[in-house]
Amino acid sequence: MQIPRLHPDTIEEVKLRADIVDVISEYVVLRKRGKDFVGLCPFHDEKSPSFTVSQTKQMYYCFGCQAAGNAIKFVMELGKRSFIDVVLDLARRYQVPVQTLEPEQRQELQRQLSLREQLYEVLATSAQFYQHALRQSQGQKAFQYLQSNRQLKEETIQQFGLGYAPAGWETLYRYLVEDKHLPAQILEKAGLIKPRKEGGGYYDVFRDRLMIPIRDVQGRVIAFGGRTLTDEQPKYLNSPETELFSKGKTLFALDRAKGGISQLDQAVVVEGYFDAIALHAAGINNAVASLGTALSLEQVRLILRYTESKQLILNFDADKAGTNAAERAIGEIAELAYKGEVQLKILNLPDGKDADEYLHSHTPEDYRELLKNAPLWLDWQIQQIIQDRDLKQATDFQQVTQQLVKLLKNIANSDTRNYYVSYCAEILSLGDTRLIPLRVENLLTQIAPQPYIPGSSIKGFLRKQQNSGVHKSNETSVQSERSLLEHAEALLLRIYLHCPEQRQAIIAELEERDLQFSLSHHRFLWQQILEISFDDGETRNVASQPDLISRLQDQFLEFSSEMGLISHLFHVNEKNQKEILRTPQVVQAAIACMDLVMLEKRYRHFLELWQQTDPEAEPERYQSYYQAFYAEKIKLQKIDRQRLFSITELL
Repeated sequence: MQIPRLHPDTIEEVKLRADIVDVISEYVVLRKRGKDFVGLCPFHDEKSPSFTVSQTKQMYYCFGCQAAGNAIKFVMELGKRSFIDVVLDLARRYQVPVQTLEPEQRQELQRQLSLREQLYEVLATSAQFYQHALRQSQGQKAFQYLQSNRQLKEETIQQFGLGYAPAGWETLYRYLVEDKHLPAQILEKAGLIKPRKEGGGYYDVFRDRLMIPIRDVQGRVIAFGGRTLTDEQPKYLNSPETELFSKGKTLFALDRAKGGISQLDQAVVVEGYFDAIALHAAGINNAVASLGTALSLEQVRLILRYTESKQLILNFDADKAGTNAAERAIGEIAELAYKGEVQLKILNLPDGKDADEYLHSHTPEDYRELLKNAPLWLDWQIQQIIQDRDLKQATDFQQVTQQLVKLLKNIANSDTRNYYVSYCAEILSLGDTRLIPLRVENLLTQIAPQPYIPGSSIKGFLRKQQNSGVHKSNETSVQSERSLLEHAEALLLRIYLHCPEQRQAIIAELEERDLQFSLSHHRFLWQQILEISFDDGETRNVASQPDLISRLQDQFLEFSSEMGLISHLFHVNEKNQKEILRTPQVVQAAIACMDLVMLEKRYRHFLELWQQTDPEAEPERYQSYYQAFYAEKIKLQKIDRQRLFSITELL
């Protein structure tokens, strides 16, 4: 159908009746500030509110992104909807009669508007029917279940409009169609009845079930959830998707929880209807339920409209199904969580209980305390990864490490990532604090792997370094520096292991230059070498240790994870053999590379201190830092010449 043009009077009437604060409050948490209201702008990311709404002017304006307009434009921009669609929606909400400029099209438009209104009407009437049936003799079993099993008071039963669908196949149908004379087609569109496959007629969708009305944000009934009172499957049956109801875009009890979420600046999401009902009955009025499905991104965005700090706690069941639901929910909103757009926490109640069960034996204060101490979602996921794993077993250790690396890779904020790298390293060290630096290095290596492939040509690497220019002062990236160290140190260790005649020279060069292996897995291997090479302070004849590699491999049996990073050094293929043919020059070049990286670090350190020092306030310190970084610069120039000469010799 071609959409008719709206009469200007209709548009003006919508503008008059649709209060901008009322409209925007459904999407943004607004706080009163003087004459106006302020909140976080929904059109761009911000942490401090710059979005203002003027009730007197009926306008909004953002000082951050300059978004501005009236209530109609706000809904259009936020929902990417057409002008006609928004005006019609607001007209329905504020009971504005719709007029069009083309009288012949008015009837079709009214028919479309009328369908939604009829659906609201038939669903509201059905809810009243179910509530009435609950108080009848046929509903006593359901009523008893609510009072005894669920321990709900009459006040709560009425607040949530709980009811009962009689066991007959056509009870609701006869009441609404035959007694109330409502069109059967509307009942079918509302998801209340279905046509029979044979013989014609209809039958009720919900029969002999405890009925739970599902409402939209404005409190209108849009669907039902029905719980069986027998062994019938499924245990819970929801209304099908309709013009009014979309399961993935609806949250149970949000109409009642939105005020509590805004007030407490926190939302709690549970799995089941009765979990949410029990929490509200206990005075915890910021809880909603996800209708038994995986929490969708649309549902999360709907909740976050009402919390300024975007705090969201998932309280799913602690059983396998609940854990899987939490994992799926995290998967849906992980991108938001990684970016910090939602402060996500996970709460598993003790003894595998759900919220309803927990409140039967604990106080609301106990539950609030658990909410307060709920772990952040990353901490929860880490615990899920290591749960029931024996990290002393090589297979479990490797699998856990891989999963942790996969998790850590996605953390965008460097401070957060560094914190969790250290945290995971502590877990993997199994209480041995000496191993923590090594575990950190291992995790960082896997999170941001270098382009080096064990066994690749060292000559090619050195040529690349020569062509690109090694000394770049402050422009030297951490990644390039790490790559340089990785190659130089690995080369030196391979020569030490496979060229016994060079071992004494390597030790002497390292001692003379006061150099240490910087990368933890290389440092760890070097420490093991030294333990074998030195005994009670007396130097062994390191050149005559043909069993060194074998002894190291035996020693590394208990360090399976470290072996993964250094095992390639114990083997020499044809390509490796060619690389170390001229070992004296290669040793010199490798030592120079290690020396260069250390000098680069010191140079940047002193240069940064010098640049940050005020020469007038601290002239002596200013001059001292200048002399220090200049001295390092001279050393860098010298080492550059030495290293480049070595490379030329190699090539």
